[in-house]
Amino acid sequence: MVSIDICICTFRRPSLADTLRSIAVLETAGHAVRIVIADNDAAPSAQPLVDELAAELPFPVRYVHAPAANICIARNACLDAADADYVAFIDDDEVVTPGWLVALVSQSERSGASAVLGPVRAIYGDDAPAWMVRGDFHSTLPVFVSGRIRTGYTCNMLIRWSAPFHSLRFDLALGRSGGEDTDFFYRLAALGGAIDYAPDAVVEEPVPAERATMAWLVRRRLRFGQTHGMLMDTSPLRSLPLVAAKISYCCVMTGFTAFSPVLRRRNWLRAVLHMGVARGILGLRQAEHYGLPAAP
Repeated sequence: MVSIDICICTFRRPSLADTLRSIAVLETAGHAVRIVIADNDAAPSAQPLVDELAAELPFPVRYVHAPAANICIARNACLDAADADYVAFIDDDEVVTPGWLVALVSQSERSGASAVLGPVRAIYGDDAPAWMVRGDFHSTLPVFVSGRIRTGYTCNMLIRWSAPFHSLRFDLALGRSGGEDTDFFYRLAALGGAIDYAPDAVVEEPVPAERATMAWLVRRRLRFGQTHGMLMDTSPLRSLPLVAAKISYCCVMTGFTAFSPVLRRRNWLRAVLHMGVARGILGLRQAEHYGLPAAP
């Protein structure tokens, strides 16, 4: 039996209620579970909702006000509040499947991995383009390089909260641009942490209309690539020619697959990813996508 803190960062999202209700019916296999919620709004706007739902939950809940409008402030507040054997992260617009947590812990116990990732299954609305649904462009899975996972994401993950990893924190400089999770996992790996994958640890994430566009996918891939390029330990003169070759190849493949609505877009997004890598290698400033002012 182990203890687990499930951490959720939130910013003005009513969908947090669905997230918490899905956690309420989790299978725990006897593990001790606590929920930590970090509210990243300038005002403690999520507290009334959290207080209301806490009475429905079978697990203790800790609410932390962690202003403002920088996701890393909220993530670090969760880590500062954590005192369990494991820390799990999910997003405030996701719902977990009943076996999610047990699958993550079981995989970590079997493999001894320092961190375990689970899949995020995108749920498309009726108005999503047919090519997007067919290609499933929004689901999140780990990327294997030579059979190993080199980095990860915080929308579905579990980490052993013990030395030396409990000293890790998210980089505040990336709290508006994104890429803070990629950077976090690079540093975890540098400390000797192995990252594993639990395919049965499924969470589901609805895709809102504003994300069901090619423009949103392009911005996302560009940011992914730029974060990766920024973290690459290599000189521009050595790496840029290879990146340029990858961009060229993906552009050619985009032309060759022009007849396919899915493959054409997939190849173009790969080209955009490598364009982002080039931007990161050159040290160009990342655009800010998160934590921007919005009406409550």
